[in-house]
Amino acid sequence: MGTRADVVVVGGGVSGLATALVLTERGHRVRVWSRDAAPDTTSAVAGGLWWPYRIEPEALVGDWSLETLRVYEEFAGSPGTGVRMATGTHGGERLASLGPWAARLAGASEVAEGLRVTLPLIDMPVHLGWLERRLTAASGVLERREVRGFAEAAAEAPVVVNCTGLGARTLVPDPAVRPVRGQLVVVENPGVQEWFAEADPASSATTYFFPQPGGLVLGGTAEAGDWRTEPDPRTAEAIVARCARVRPEIARARVVAHRVGLRPAREGGVRIEAEDLPGGGLLVHNYGHGGAGVTVAWGCAEAAARLVG
Repeated sequence: MGTRADVVVVGGGVSGLATALVLTERGHRVRVWSRDAAPDTTSAVAGGLWWPYRIEPEALVGDWSLETLRVYEEFAGSPGTGVRMATGTHGGERLASLGPWAARLAGASEVAEGLRVTLPLIDMPVHLGWLERRLTAASGVLERREVRGFAEAAAEAPVVVNCTGLGARTLVPDPAVRPVRGQLVVVENPGVQEWFAEADPASSATTYFFPQPGGLVLGGTAEAGDWRTEPDPRTAEAIVARCARVRPEIARARVVAHRVGLRPAREGGVRIEAEDLPGGGLLVHNYGHGGAGVTVAWGCAEAAARLVG
């Protein structure tokens, strides 16, 4: 048994780590229980561009996203965080078609191809490692531990925060949680300096490329209800082909890696809610972030922390 805690956060992806940090820095004794090491979480597979993508409820997402944007802008000024501000284009987008939050994007301009804007671009494996180190430096405790029920965590802390993502489907249980499969291809960067993204909400295929330190990340897919975690070779070929239509030099780039992540979507959108546990204790939910967990991490962490008190 570990040190007695005020709060056990279940889940060690970006949402769990952000929530744990907010609580720790407010003076709570926090333990994070995560089945997977940070590089093995769904968060580590994310392309890492800040943008409210495939996430609801629309009425709350804008504020959560902007709150998180401010945090990333601060992180981008410090070395080692994995966060930098990068300029690129959202193909086909216009400010008028986006929510009120878009008016707060400094320097965004409409060009022929879409919306040109400077946004946080995050090297997720590096960023997750930095968050873990920041948490332990703030006296938070990280533990590799698989949880089979929230009562297990409640036996060791009066408050449990559920940041289990897709795991909430069975742990809560919440049948509204479902995977949205995302496949990526990483290639040697042939000299692409700016990111590009274009998504059709009616299609399972998206087109984007993000220049990261480990290579150019190409995407992607959004396959609802698909639990496959192995890369599909034909899907990979199609991803490369779509990206090469925007930047032809991508077609000749050497493939470095294939990645698959299952986004934790939820019918009805993000759930941030508190409930009493049957055996005593408080359970605070923070899950269902879909394809935008990185984008809303800090806004949702603050909302969950307010329920903890």
